Amino acid sequence: MSKKALLYIFGAALLVSAAPVVSGASEQGSAQTTSTSTTTKKKKSSSKSKKKSKVKGQAAPTPDRIKDIQAALQKDGSYEGAPTGKWDAPTMDAMKKYQDKNGITPTGKIDAVTLEKLGLGSDTAGKGAPIPAVSSSVAPADPPAKQ
Repeated sequence: MSKKALLYIFGAALLVSAAPVVSGASEQGSAQTTSTSTTTKKKKSSSKSKKKSKVKGQAAPTPDRIKDIQAALQKDGSYEGAPTGKWDAPTMDAMKKYQDKNGITPTGKIDAVTLEKLGLGSDTAGKGAPIPAVSSSVAPADPPAKQ
């Protein structure tokens, strides 16, 4: 036999013996493949610490914004004392009192409805995204041709 023929036979024998492990056809081969890939995945996930980006919520109001809210509550008579710029227990109590007087669920939390009633809401609070206007300049249909 020539060297070339021996190499072909040897290569074929290697492919046949490795086939169950590569394809996962045998139970033992697939178990080895699974455990190896699981171990590899664990190593990869533990070696690289990926930080997931957190969903950003509403930012806390600034002390100036809290002073505005306290001043509006004071004007209504719900808040007593001078505005401090701190969201403390007396401010929450005043907010609950104001919300209750105005038919809003008294949570003591800042929300769009309460700010709107206090006169501190934004122009876009509670409104959805703008809807594009439909163009009214539609080209008129061509008149029928005279024959």
